[in-house]
Amino acid sequence: MADKDSPQEVAETFLKKLEDSPYVMIGLMDGQHSEPMSVKLDDAQPNTLFIFSAHDNRIAKGGGAMAQFVGKGHDFFACLAGRVSQETDQATFDRLWDNQVEAWFPNGKADARLNRFDITSAELWETDVSISGRLKMLFGGTINSAESSSHAKVGSVG
Repeated sequence: MADKDSPQEVAETFLKKLEDSPYVMIGLMDGQHSEPMSVKLDDAQPNTLFIFSAHDNRIAKGGGAMAQFVGKGHDFFACLAGRVSQETDQATFDRLWDNQVEAWFPNGKADARLNRFDITSAELWETDVSISGRLKMLFGGTINSAESSSHAKVGSVG
């Protein structure tokens, strides 16, 4: 419901949606296009998305970045600002490595690099339009804020 959820509640919803569909479009702030990547979460490191890539992937050089997320049902959207860098902790690499990741790397872990995207700010939209709002979309009328969705600007999602 429109801006009635606290920013923390919207952020918690984002994390649930991301677990359900762990894909973002991410790109460095260097003029190259974003690309779809699968992300991993680590509860011990909030506000960080982990992304396995090839060593020569366009995000591998690191730097300022933006990531966009769309929930499976197109009911949640996020725009994340932050910084990409290499995760050098081997224990984190090993903990996040799984069969889904391995499927993308024919030569296993030697082909992979673990990147971390540290989120500095996020803008989140939950588009759960009420029944009366949906009727207005079908038959005409203006949706008021009470029939709309939640929106939050946050510095923390974890």
